[in-house]
Order: sequence, then C-alpha cells, then structure tokens
Amino acid sequence: MITDADRHEPAVHAIPGVRNFRDAGGVGALRRGVLYRSGALDAMTPEGARHLEDLGLRSVIDLRSVPETAARPDLRHDLGYEHSHFPVFAEQRWPEDQRELYPAMAERAGRSTVAVVRRLVAPRALPALVHCASGKDRTGVTVAVLQTLLGASEAEITADFLRSNTALGLTDAQTGRERGHGRRPVTATHLQHAMIWIRSHYGSVSGYLLAHGAEEAELRALRTVAS
Repeated sequence: MITDADRHEPAVHAIPGVRNFRDAGGVGALRRGVLYRSGALDAMTPEGARHLEDLGLRSVIDLRSVPETAARPDLRHDLGYEHSHFPVFAEQRWPEDQRELYPAMAERAGRSTVAVVRRLVAPRALPALVHCASGKDRTGVTVAVLQTLLGASEAEITADFLRSNTALGLTDAQTGRERGHGRRPVTATHLQHAMIWIRSHYGSVSGYLLAHGAEEAELRALRTVAS
C-alpha cells in the first residue's frame, strides 16, 4: 500500500555523470515521470545517457548562463531530446550573499520560467529535465514555482528543495563560504526569500508568470499535462 510518505518521497534515479538527479513530481498535482531536475549534463557518461533514454526523456532545459554553457556544454551521447537554453542570468554574475541571491533569482527568473512552461506544454515535450549547474539554486527556484502552480504545499516544496543538500553532500553546516555557490548548502529560508519576493511583487505565482508574458491558457495547459 502507498502511504503519504511514499507519495512525497522523490523517485531517485542514479544517472552516471549527472549530479542531484531526481523526479520533481509526487508533490501537489505534479505527477511523477513528467518533470525531472538535476545538475548539468556536461559530465554525463554514455551509461547515464542510456538511463535517460530509459526514462523516455524528450526535453532538456538548461538554466545556466551563456558563459557556463559555453565552457561546459551538456553532453548528448546521441540522445534524441530537444535541448532548450533559458538562462536565469545571461552572464555569470549574481549576488555573492545567498540572502541576496534568492530574491535576485526570483526577480530574474520570470521570463525563463515562462519559457520553461511553454516548453513543457509543447507537443511531445514530456518527460522533461530542467537543470542548472548543481541543480539546487536556479533549478530549485524554478521547480518551486512550477510545483506551487500545481498545488503543492509549502512544506512539500521545501522538503524537495532541501533534498539537494543530501544529494550533493552539502549537509555540513560549516561548508565553506570560500568554496563558491555550488558548494554551499541551501536552506528553507533561502527559498522563502524567493517566494516572499514573488508574492510581495505579484500577489501569487500565477500573477508572477502572467506578468512575465505567460497566458492563462498556458498555465491551464501545464496543469492538464503535468497532473
């Protein structure tokens, strides 16, 4: 029998050469096997590509900056997915302090998240994978917005967000500031700062996406295809 704990526990798939890969579904109305999340695919092995093929992956959405994708392009290994690049930050510049980073990501991620929604509702776009460098910050905010749109609770979204710490080995609270954003653990407060910024400026996640160019029909379509 499937318990509530089972429903909220992510479906984790080990993809060789890809960090922090997991199913973003199983929370709210977002069903499993529709949207995956991870770090970059620049070190994915041929075996890892076979695993993605077994999942039926049709779309890969990269949220990294232009310099990042140029320096470490995703590997395909002949997989037939459609690759989209929707950078949250076009340049590799963002606030150093995590307390400033998350509101800045919320401010900058509106258009890229609308582009993600449009890709997800396109014909034969699912299953899809969304990723950034480590799959915890830019991906964390983008996925949280999508999960919120699909009715997930704050507790569910935060629990999924924090799983990146375990997946990336960032559970030590003393992880050094000097090691860069990729080696800093995420906290519930980080995500709260981003979501508070969205709601204080736009009233709701739907309002945020509509203000950045989404159509009501696209948001309804996402709820239909992802539920």
